[in-house]
Amino acid sequence: MKLKIKYLSLLLLPFSLQLNAQEIKAELNKEIKKTEKISYILDYPQKVKGNVPLIVFLHGSGERGNNLEAVKAHSPFTYKNLIKEPVAILAPQCPADTWWDTETVYSLIKEIQKKYKIDASRIYLTGLSMGGWGTLKLAMEHPEMFAAVVSVCAPTDMVMYANINQYKGLNMKIFHGGMDDVVLPENAIHFYQNLHPVNPSAELVIFPNDNHNSWDSTYSDPKLYEWMLSRKKGE
Repeated sequence: MKLKIKYLSLLLLPFSLQLNAQEIKAELNKEIKKTEKISYILDYPQKVKGNVPLIVFLHGSGERGNNLEAVKAHSPFTYKNLIKEPVAILAPQCPADTWWDTETVYSLIKEIQKKYKIDASRIYLTGLSMGGWGTLKLAMEHPEMFAAVVSVCAPTDMVMYANINQYKGLNMKIFHGGMDDVVLPENAIHFYQNLHPVNPSAELVIFPNDNHNSWDSTYSDPKLYEWMLSRKKGE
């Protein structure tokens, strides 16, 4: 009989704890400081008067690390001769074994604006592969900053789809290789299908014979830079 009573008391214990529970509603208000550190190359034109346009380039996963020269590979740096007016090109470097911290990149762009004569109405963002993902993410987070956005062979994620309205009104071009077996072209196609209803002017370009390297086809076209530099924020 004693055993049964002891067992019954154990059964009742959780219910007694629930009856004695206290619901607390409160707010955490605490300043959390973050150290932002990122290396970069800035190609800034000399002997120009006034503010200049800025092209921000985000590299792919193969250029991560601490070899800063690597950020210029597969980029608009290779095709500077195709750009017909003085521009600044900013290429930060993502640390090894990480993906782009877009808030740090945003802070870097703001810092470059403070230090150099940059036309705030003509800031352009582009990137390839992992950098294409960073491009779409940063454009989603700060669409007010960019006059045009160009992603190349970019992975996409569900956060971008959930915030698709953030791309409304942005001048956008999306490039991908039709034979890409690293980041499947379905990434670009599915993203564009979601993007088009909110941003009908956005363009999708599929290079049918390109594998993952669709950046050469993209950045070697002088018309890309003509289009990009003809755009101003809000136009």
